Amino acid sequence: MKTRVFVTLKTGVLDPQGKAIHHALEGLGFTGVNDVRQGKLIELDLADGTSNAEIQAMCSKLLANTVIENFRIETDQA
Repeated sequence: MKTRVFVTLKTGVLDPQGKAIHHALEGLGFTGVNDVRQGKLIELDLADGTSNAEIQAMCSKLLANTVIENFRIETDQA
């Protein structure tokens, strides 16, 4: 079972990497970018039958720092 976890900083948390990307884009002449927030994508190949509760626990305990980050889970059950 393929699962993707998208981790992003919560609103209000400073994002220095996002600011650096934004500055670099402006330096390259891209003027239409108002803001950049940087995050991460984690792809998991899980055993069939892995419960949503287990995936949530993985995210809460390790994959995301829930004090400053949000996460969203997408699962392909084929």
